[in-house]
Amino acid sequence: MPVQYILGEWDFRGLNLKMTPPVFIPRPETEELVEWVLEEVAQRPHVVGTQIGPLILEVGCGSGAISLSLLNQLPESQVIAVDKEEAAISLTYDNAQRLQLQDRIRIISLDVTLDGSWTHLLPWAPLDLIISNPPYVFHEDMEQLAPEIRSYEDPVALDGGEDGLDIITSILTLAPRLLKDSGSIFLEVDPRHPELVGTWLQSRPDLYLHLMAVRKDLCGRPRFLHVQKSGP
Repeated sequence: MPVQYILGEWDFRGLNLKMTPPVFIPRPETEELVEWVLEEVAQRPHVVGTQIGPLILEVGCGSGAISLSLLNQLPESQVIAVDKEEAAISLTYDNAQRLQLQDRIRIISLDVTLDGSWTHLLPWAPLDLIISNPPYVFHEDMEQLAPEIRSYEDPVALDGGEDGLDIITSILTLAPRLLKDSGSIFLEVDPRHPELVGTWLQSRPDLYLHLMAVRKDLCGRPRFLHVQKSGP
């Protein structure tokens, strides 16, 4: 069993989070994703200078690590955190209470792959940011994961389908309906995905989304994407 589950807690960017199986355990790479978002927000005074903002959607909140880290670092921010797994919804709620951040987060049970799911999020639109560490493992690679991962962590939080893009493309499809003009999407992905996502976006000009930047993780692998809305 992973040590995080044995201990029942784990630190993420200085926050002590409750951990319970089978909810996905946040990895060190995801701390780098949060850091990139914070850097980008700091460069947008029109966002951070507003009375309430930025308004952030996290897709696939898991333990709440990303959402709660952003709330902790951005005192004027508000987050809508969604996940389709009830265990994740419950754990994010527990961690928000644990860190006394519950007043600035809305936690919603939602499957973004379902048609029309975006309509449930319209009351909070327009959003400044969408962030996600989605399931992005290629289905054929699932068997190569460490036995400890396969035995204890929820495969739904890992398996991204044949090309690892099932949830990623769902997020990109709903994003334009929810984002402000110039709103951004930040994603953690497989190193093979930047090229695939770039090609997919070119095939969907109707979304008015553009791949703005790719950032490597500490191991030098292309791991994070910044996609921006520009247009209707």
